[in-house]
Amino acid sequence: MSDPQATVLDGEDAKLVTLARATRARTGAPQGAAVRDTDGRTYAAASVSLPSMSLSALQVAVAMAVSSGAQGLEAAVVHADRPGDSAGVAAVHDIATSVPVYFVDSAGVALT
Repeated sequence: MSDPQATVLDGEDAKLVTLARATRARTGAPQGAAVRDTDGRTYAAASVSLPSMSLSALQVAVAMAVSSGAQGLEAAVVHADRPGDSAGVAAVHDIATSVPVYFVDSAGVALT
């Protein structure tokens, strides 16, 4: 599992923060997430909580990428109040083991 990384994000990863934040705000979900695949396509998602299933935003974003034919991922961002999403990180690492997963708060600051 990847620990949250406190670092300055480059421009492409900062775009993922914007997508994750906007998705969370639009849906009112506890989490928003965004991933970028190896072709440069991005996927943004919110966490899902239904009586029959619960998925983290990162799990949904990874599922969207895989169902769209993504062969790999370059980066992932989770926008939430607290760091941590072991199931989501595991889903990311099912596709690529060295992908950075960033956890950021409402201000876009990396959580540790």
